[in-house]
Amino acid sequence: MMRPLVLIPARMQASRLPGKPLADILGRPMILHVLDRAREADIGEVVIATDTAEVAEVVRAAGGRAVMTRADHPSGSDRIHEAIGAVDPDGTCDVVVNVQGDLPSIAPHAIRAVFGTMDEAEVALGTLVAPIVEEEERHASSVVKMVGTEIRPGHFRCLYFTRTTAPWGEGPLWHHIGLYAWRRAALDRFVRLPPSPLELREKLEQLRALEAGMRIDAVAVDDVPLGVDTPADLERARRILAARGQARP
Repeated sequence: MMRPLVLIPARMQASRLPGKPLADILGRPMILHVLDRAREADIGEVVIATDTAEVAEVVRAAGGRAVMTRADHPSGSDRIHEAIGAVDPDGTCDVVVNVQGDLPSIAPHAIRAVFGTMDEAEVALGTLVAPIVEEEERHASSVVKMVGTEIRPGHFRCLYFTRTTAPWGEGPLWHHIGLYAWRRAALDRFVRLPPSPLELREKLEQLRALEAGMRIDAVAVDDVPLGVDTPADLERARRILAARGQARP
């Protein structure tokens, strides 16, 4: 039986939306909405990993658990690696699900889906993809594409990730969603590896794992969850959650 832990990294120093973990959505800080979605997934304990005491205080006041991490981590993977070491120093948790702290409208079933990739022992880390339906997204470098082999309906073995339009020819393209489930041993190995050549070229951290021979699987979901990076994104998140009736006192 797997022993999972859900970790949500939350940094205050976002260049386009400073302080976004505490941005107001329907009367509550955004990080608490993400905490709700992760709890609703019901796969294990949920902990916020932050470098800001104010965020930790808000989470704890709402009955959540928060752990402080260094402010100088180069990536979210490094932050969750430090966090799991602090939360579970004895190594009882063997799977880490990394839910980004700017996904207040993420569907709980998507979190459960990424955790489900860990059912196969050979998988080092799992992630999510969604079909690209907008023509402009096929060519946008901001939309990361997953190139993979479908090993059963809606489940892929990932071969590459790229910002260009790939693969060539007729057929669907898959939008990579940056939500991961890590086998803990794979995360330990990953953070000790230097950045890889393709990772540096494409500016995609997951390529380090592929270049090191780690197996990444992906599960398809219907929609790409809204990542809140700008004030316009924040307004859209407010509308989405209001439509779902997810405001709380």
